[in-house]
Amino acid sequence: MEQVMRPAGVVEELLAEEAVEPSVAGVSWAAVVAGAIASCALTLVLLSLGAGLGLSVVSPWSNSGVSATTFEIGTGLYFIVMAMISSAVGGYLAGRLRNRWMGVQSSEVLFRDTAHGFLAWALASVLGAILLASPATSLLSSATSGAVQAAASSQTTGPMDGYVDTLLRPNNPTAENTANVADTRRELARLLTADFRNGAEPSATDRSYIAKVVAARTGLSQADADKRVSDVITQIKADLDKARKAAEHLAIWLTLSLFIGAFSATLAATEGGGLRDGTWGKRALRR
Repeated sequence: MEQVMRPAGVVEELLAEEAVEPSVAGVSWAAVVAGAIASCALTLVLLSLGAGLGLSVVSPWSNSGVSATTFEIGTGLYFIVMAMISSAVGGYLAGRLRNRWMGVQSSEVLFRDTAHGFLAWALASVLGAILLASPATSLLSSATSGAVQAAASSQTTGPMDGYVDTLLRPNNPTAENTANVADTRRELARLLTADFRNGAEPSATDRSYIAKVVAARTGLSQADADKRVSDVITQIKADLDKARKAAEHLAIWLTLSLFIGAFSATLAATEGGGLRDGTWGKRALRR
């Protein structure tokens, strides 16, 4: 029998050509969907737990409920813990439940497990944005909407109310034409809401009118009424600015939690896949 001698490199090329790619798909979508659903369900449970712990009871006003700073730090850390737990569970299930790939190199298996964890996290994030939008929005918006909603809740009907108030504004408010306290409060609430809605502040005309109403209602001198109006406007601006900054920082916390969630999901998927194949802890030894 004649033997043909070939260089080592040629033998390796022949073996590579003879290797057959497994027919099993590289992505087990059933496992990915299962992991994503589990992650979404666990996220909802943890959101409910966070609401029960008081994370959604927030007001930007001083000495009213949880402070904006406490909400920012506490909820930010809770988001990170929640993302780590839910994403890790979803990624682990996606790696553990996927099909076994026979004849695939360990490095490729590691990549596929990582991809399964990432896909489970991505699908859970999309589903969460759709299914959990209402509770998540309620939890987040409570940090910043207190000052604006307090005034907006007093607004009656349409967007023209502020213009009508301007048309019917008396030149010299007196105690008689401001006797209806409820109407006066609603008018001032609409006025302040319109002025502060886009980050502006009351104009000189609005300040003058508000000061006249305050003087007529309280009996203060015009100078004292002007000072009171200025102090209140300054306090409103400070509270709104504090709430706005808390919302910005909270958005950073949320983004950070998403990145940590993606990392947790991919890491847990590699562990789940390794336990599925019985290779966890031995990957470094395999070639």
